[in-house]
Amino acid sequence: MTRKLKSSPTPHPPKKPAKVPWFERLMALTALLNLSLVLFDISYVPWRDFYLRQLPILTTIYDPFKGIEPHRDTQKYLETVEQLKLQVIATGLPSPQVASKLQELSDLSAKTIDEDPFRVASKTGNLEKIKDRMRDRVPNPQDSAKESFQTFWSQDYLTKKGWQQEITWFDRRIAPLIAANYYRKIGENGEFQDNFWLLDLPFIALFAIEFLARTYLISRRHPSVTWRAAMLWRWYDIFLLIPAWRLLRILPVTVRIHQAKMPDLQPIRQQISRGFVANFAQELTEVVVIQLINQMQQSISTGELAKQLFQSQKQRYLDINNINEIEAIASRLIQVTVCKVLPQLQPDLEALLGYNIELFLKQSPLYQGFQQVPGIGNLPAKLAEQLVAELSKLATHGPQNAYEAFKTASEDPAGIQLSNRLVQHFGQALGSELQREQTLQEIQLLLTDFLEEFKINYIQRLSEEDFEKILEQAKQLQQIGPH
Repeated sequence: MTRKLKSSPTPHPPKKPAKVPWFERLMALTALLNLSLVLFDISYVPWRDFYLRQLPILTTIYDPFKGIEPHRDTQKYLETVEQLKLQVIATGLPSPQVASKLQELSDLSAKTIDEDPFRVASKTGNLEKIKDRMRDRVPNPQDSAKESFQTFWSQDYLTKKGWQQEITWFDRRIAPLIAANYYRKIGENGEFQDNFWLLDLPFIALFAIEFLARTYLISRRHPSVTWRAAMLWRWYDIFLLIPAWRLLRILPVTVRIHQAKMPDLQPIRQQISRGFVANFAQELTEVVVIQLINQMQQSISTGELAKQLFQSQKQRYLDINNINEIEAIASRLIQVTVCKVLPQLQPDLEALLGYNIELFLKQSPLYQGFQQVPGIGNLPAKLAEQLVAELSKLATHGPQNAYEAFKTASEDPAGIQLSNRLVQHFGQALGSELQREQTLQEIQLLLTDFLEEFKINYIQRLSEEDFEKILEQAKQLQQIGPH
């Protein structure tokens, strides 16, 4: 009979991506802009030196929002340097006016080293760099930064080394470190002043209006949904309304970008989930398998499994199909033995029976006496051959006849009763033999050892299994499954 092959599922045409409303895209971009502003605000103070060097106009605009203003001492220092430059141009380096400015800068340098105006902005490291660079530029026996500054801001030194060369070095190596210092105001709460809320408030107000509008629409479309449940429908948007913990806005922004498909984050989400499942599934499967096998070993070693299988009254054993599995297995074994096994053993049975009958007759005194009688000496041998032939015929057709008899008896009430009695007695006899102390201990030991070997080998194969291939197969099954 030709077997009908199961046709492979017809591949579904790819679904067209749903069109995203322009409002969703606009709000996703707005949320992304707000998150970018939050990240910029968080990084502004640590990266202010970079912004000051590369985008000084940016620091001029954003410093007021962070309460940052130039430090009076360091600002005065730089202003005095600029005044010195103008004075040198106006009157020349050897003039008394220049000497006065140089003395003022020398005093300001000593004051800066003593008072450390960089401490408020946590930039004491800048002061140490300034001192080290000045000592390297103007060495002195005492290795003192103050003496190096005093020597540097002198007419003799600048004339000897060259005014233009030294002031250029100062503008390139020292002035940027001084300019990076600032003073930051402290509010009434004892924290640094931070006016970022002035920039964040319009976004919070916009997201609050959108959140209420969405909640209203959800409650209208689903009358059974309460306002509280409607608000929880998009619970992640609540992070956009909280002034604190602003980094948590990454969650709603990511969701909105994914929903607006700018870009579609589904492949990234699948890859992340696959990596998580691959790492988690292996450990979980190992634990479950080991626990299951350990429970089976415990049930076998304590004899609980044998009691549940062979006792007629099972107190804790749950029968889910109203079938005695032991009797069913015994009945199936009888059918297989009678109908399938015996016909295959016919040649071996015939040879064995012939050999045993012939051996028995040869050892019998009656057979030896028949051999002495003329004419009937070979009669026992013929009888033996005929007996073997009959037994062979029985072996050939006996299983079929037994099967037909079994089939006929299964349709007769008396036959059914006898069959059930046979199977029941067979199961009881088998269970009784298996529960003998020596047999039961041997079987329990063998089963326990087998489960131990199975556990070791299976867990080893499980550890070597490529879960990426398993996940790929699962993905393929999902794709060809019903949609």
